[in-house]
Amino acid sequence: MSDPLARTYVEEARREKRAQLDAAGILPFAYRFDRTHLAAQAVGAYLDNMGEDGPMVSVAGRLVSLRSQGKTSFAHLEDPSGRVQLYLKSDLLAGEAELIKLLDLDDHIGATGTLFRTRTGEVTIRVLALSMLAKSLRPLPRGKAQETAEGTVVYGGLQDPEVRYRQRYADLAVHPDVRKVFEARASVLRYLRRFLEARGFLEVETPILQPLYGGASADPFVTHHNALDTDLYLRIADELYLKRLIVGGFDRVYEIGHDFRNEGMDRFHNPEFTMLECYQAYADYTDMMELTESLLSGLVSDIVGGLSLTVGEVALDFTTPWPRVSFVDGIKAAAGLDVRTASEEQMRARLVAYGLGADEVASHAGGRLVDELSRVFLEPTLVQPTFVVDHPKVLSPLAKVHRHDPTLTERFELFVNGRELANAFSELNDPDDQRARFEDQVRQRAAGAAETQPFDADYVRALEYGMPPTGGIGFGVDRIVMLLTGQSSIRDVILFPALRPEVR
Repeated sequence: MSDPLARTYVEEARREKRAQLDAAGILPFAYRFDRTHLAAQAVGAYLDNMGEDGPMVSVAGRLVSLRSQGKTSFAHLEDPSGRVQLYLKSDLLAGEAELIKLLDLDDHIGATGTLFRTRTGEVTIRVLALSMLAKSLRPLPRGKAQETAEGTVVYGGLQDPEVRYRQRYADLAVHPDVRKVFEARASVLRYLRRFLEARGFLEVETPILQPLYGGASADPFVTHHNALDTDLYLRIADELYLKRLIVGGFDRVYEIGHDFRNEGMDRFHNPEFTMLECYQAYADYTDMMELTESLLSGLVSDIVGGLSLTVGEVALDFTTPWPRVSFVDGIKAAAGLDVRTASEEQMRARLVAYGLGADEVASHAGGRLVDELSRVFLEPTLVQPTFVVDHPKVLSPLAKVHRHDPTLTERFELFVNGRELANAFSELNDPDDQRARFEDQVRQRAAGAAETQPFDADYVRALEYGMPPTGGIGFGVDRIVMLLTGQSSIRDVILFPALRPEVR
C-alpha cells in the first residue's frame, strides 16, 4: 500500500527551507496580505509614457517561475487573473534579501513595488518588499512545455484522469483551462437564476434527507437518523416537494440542488449530480417546451455568443423552434415495434437481436423494457435539439394522461447530441389517479422491478387539497455544462466527483 503523504527528497529539501524560515523569524504561513492589484490589473496600470516611474502595486499569488543571476532574480507570480513578472534585487530588499534564497516554485508570496518595462518589453514589478505567505512543501505536478510546429506541447505533469479528479486542487492549480470550465459552470448557474427570476419564479430549498424518496425511478442512498430512530433517504429528485409548494400557493417555484442516485457510474452519470427543477401553475407541457427553448437558446447565446455550437465534429444549431418526435412513432421507425401493442417477449427479442445480452435483457420488464428500446434505438438518432413527446403511461407515473390518447402521457424529454438534457410533464394533479399509479408502482416492485416509486401517502393528501394545472421540468445541469464546455465526461464538470477510496 502506498502512503499519499510519503515524502520525496525534494519535499524534504523544502521542509529544510521551512526550518530556515522559522530560524530567521519569518512566518512560513502568514495571516494576511494587503493586495492592491491582481496581476492583470498591475500590468494594465503601467502606461508607456511612465518609463521607470510606474505606480506602486502590491500583488499576491503563486511563484511559477524563478531564475537567478547573482544578486538579481526574475520571477513570475500567478493569480486568477494571469501572470506578472517580478524583478528581485538584493540591494532593494534589504532585510528580506535572504528570503529570495528560501523561495521555491509554487510558494505563495506577496510583492510590493513599482512598475517598469524591461528591455524585452515586459511590464515588471521592481520589488521593494517581499513576503512569504504560504510555503509550498510539495511541488505541484507541472509538466514541461515545449514549443512545436503544432503549438505548445506539455510533457509529463498531471495527466492521469483519476489522479486529476482525486487531487482536483492540484489539477486546478496547474491547468488554467480546467479553471475556465468551472468559471463557465458558474456563469451557467447565474444565467439560469436570472432567466427564471425574470419570469417570476421563486427560488426555494426542499429537503435533501427525506422519509420517502420519489420523483424519479432510481435506487436511493439510505442512512439512519439516530434521534428519530428511523431510516432516511437522500433525495433522488426535488419534484414531489416542489409540487407541494404549488399546492401551498406558490405559483412558480424552482430549485437548483444536488440529487443522489445509487446507480452505476459512467461518462454521463455520477451518484451526486445537480438538477434544476421548476414548476409553473396553470401551465402544461407545451408551456414547458416554450420555456425550455427560450432558456437553453438564450443560455447558449450568452455563453458562446451565438446559437451555433460545435461539440467535437458535431455542429449543433439551437435556433428555435425545435423538432418534436413522438416517442411511440420514433421507436416504431427505429426498431420496428409499437411499444403500445408489442409483448415483452417481442421487445426482449428485438433488444437481443440488436446485440444486448440475453441474460441482461431477461431482467428487464414493463417500463424498463420500453425505456431500453428508446435508449438503444431512438436516442442515438437525436443529434440536433429535439423534443421526444408523449410517452407511454407505464414510463410516467407522475404525468397527466394525454388528453387525446389514454395510453400515453403528456410528457417530453429534450435530447441534444444523443443525450437527455431535460424531462417535463403536464403534472398529474388528480389525487385518485395518482393513488392508483403509486399502487401500480408498488405492484411492479413486488413483481421484481427495483427502480419504482414508493407509495407517498402525504403527497396524495397534498393533491387532495387541490393542485392547479401545473407544468414542471427538470434540467440536468451537469450535462448542460458538459455540452457548453465541450467536456466528454461528467467528472470533468464536477469539482469533486465520486471515486473509489484511495488505497493506502
